[in-house]
Amino acid sequence: MDRLGDLEARRAISLAALVASNLLPIVGVLAWDWDVGSLVVLYWSENLVIGAYTLVKMLVASPVGGLFSGAFFLVHYGGFCAVHGIFVLSLAVGMDDLQILEEDPWPLWLVFVQLLVDVVRQTIAIAPPEWLFAFAALAVSHGVSLVLNYFRGGEFRDSSVRDLMTAPYKRIVVLHIAIIAGGFGVAALGSPWPLLLLLLVALKLGLDVWLHRREHRPAPAK
Repeated sequence: MDRLGDLEARRAISLAALVASNLLPIVGVLAWDWDVGSLVVLYWSENLVIGAYTLVKMLVASPVGGLFSGAFFLVHYGGFCAVHGIFVLSLAVGMDDLQILEEDPWPLWLVFVQLLVDVVRQTIAIAPPEWLFAFAALAVSHGVSLVLNYFRGGEFRDSSVRDLMTAPYKRIVVLHIAIIAGGFGVAALGSPWPLLLLLLVALKLGLDVWLHRREHRPAPAK
């Protein structure tokens, strides 16, 4: 197999892993009675996986620069995800039931990391066991992409710390505006039919496939 064919095969495998991980929420809706809150919180938690793998990519791209940029990314992206998570959790359990920053705040900018820790703790507290399986599947899927595309596919050679740092934000803007808008639309119907929840899953899957192909498309020939 030539190099181009090998790259295409790796992208196809990582895409298959992505699709497979996105099919578990269908089981959640049909067999485990997931509601729209469960779906949206799951999709928010995927941002944590992406953030963790982004830190790995940054350290590989520049071990020294990535260390300092990674610390900034941890605080900034962590705070961004935390605020986003509070908004999403309010859809799942209601704002009055959230327990956020009830302890003494951490010093300076670390309060944003503390906020994220509280949101994650609250998410785990309300998550059923099967929800954690779906989260693990998403983590494995992105891990497959990291190994096959970033490392073995050689994407790390053309990656800069700056581009890596901004990539997760672009994904959140494109994906989660659509997901949250759809989620609130479904929630507004009261007790939505499973079909509407499955349409939300299909929307997310379609956007994921599009983003995956866009992110991992072959570099133009020089």
